[in-house]
Amino acid sequence: MQTIKHMTAAETAQVAEIAAEAFSQPWTKQGFDESLSGEDNFFLLCMEEEHVLGYCGLYMAADEGEIINVAVKHAYKGQGIADKLMQEMLAEGEKHGITRFFLEVRVSNTPAIRLYEKHGFTRQGIRKNFYENPKEDAYVMNRIIE
Repeated sequence: MQTIKHMTAAETAQVAEIAAEAFSQPWTKQGFDESLSGEDNFFLLCMEEEHVLGYCGLYMAADEGEIINVAVKHAYKGQGIADKLMQEMLAEGEKHGITRFFLEVRVSNTPAIRLYEKHGFTRQGIRKNFYENPKEDAYVMNRIIE
């Protein structure tokens, strides 16, 4: 059975492995460990027993939240895990008073763009050459709660 929970130091090594699998410039275990010290950010995990299947992070400032690092283990893609994580992340952010969520996504990442649009995000602009390896533009997307 899959569950959603907040990340703790016990899971950062597994999360770093997923990041290395998913991103060309992934966060390290140390980066995830350091993120746990911030009061205004957190990561949600999709777990199956003690195994991390996917994760999503949120950095908060006032009433804004930046969604970062949405990733799912390759073997578990297509099972709705990212969708569950986004749903929980948005609900959790709203509980913390977030009224505007934003994120960046590679312009070629059609599955992620579809996921974000499903959750009410719209494209607001482009950041030129935002990503490295390969160099690529990013869409800036946001979701505003009225």
